[in-house]
Amino acid sequence: MNAPAFIAVIPARYQSTRLPGKPLLDIGGLPMVLHVVARARASQARAVYVATDDPRIRDVCEAAGVSVVMTDPQHASGTDRIAEVARHLQLAPDTIVVNVQGDEPLLPPSVIDQVAHNLAARPATGLCTLYADIWEEAEFLNPNAVKLVTDLQGRVLYFSRAPIPWPRDGHQSGTAWGKRHIGLYAYRVQVLQSFVGWPVAGLEEREKLEQLRAMSHGVQIHAERCCTDIPAGVDTAEDLERVRQQWPGRDRA
Repeated sequence: MNAPAFIAVIPARYQSTRLPGKPLLDIGGLPMVLHVVARARASQARAVYVATDDPRIRDVCEAAGVSVVMTDPQHASGTDRIAEVARHLQLAPDTIVVNVQGDEPLLPPSVIDQVAHNLAARPATGLCTLYADIWEEAEFLNPNAVKLVTDLQGRVLYFSRAPIPWPRDGHQSGTAWGKRHIGLYAYRVQVLQSFVGWPVAGLEEREKLEQLRAMSHGVQIHAERCCTDIPAGVDTAEDLERVRQQWPGRDRA
């Protein structure tokens, strides 16, 4: 399969409520953000950028030869930060940009390629993402695990923190409970710039899910099952310790 021309952007914010300074925390002798950069560079992306508002992150990345774009500290989300990068780089409207979360040091490069290929193959689609099957009832019922439903072609019908679709007649043993959204996105720049210009939508405000802003404005979103397992990212001190414990047995980034 020919690789589509796409870039990867890693939003990296120093301030984190649960884990301050998260991008610079050490894992296996390197700051976490540099592990994420290594994952993105191992993909087919033609360029990788870190988008940050903090000079400490900028300095660490530039010292390692990583391209950095400084962004407005007032941005409400990583999506806004990525949109500023696209403007700064003067990317063409049809350029594909993959949003790689800065707290995913174990992210398989293959899934970055997957979302980019998926979007490149679907000219009518504005945004592509991934999901994993849910096999545990507790995860299906957990509002922190975002669920999605699709049509038969993989076009997303809705995202929710609620357990959807609800098995009215009981869960059928041996089948997945549902589809858990994986927060990896590929956008076309023209859709990305439209998205950040729209006000917060009612569904977005209710569910606290920004992808519902795109759906509220008629943007078609496509989701595929992730091509490989994606290890959990780092949100808490416990997550960080778990990843650190995994690292000695892995190749260094």
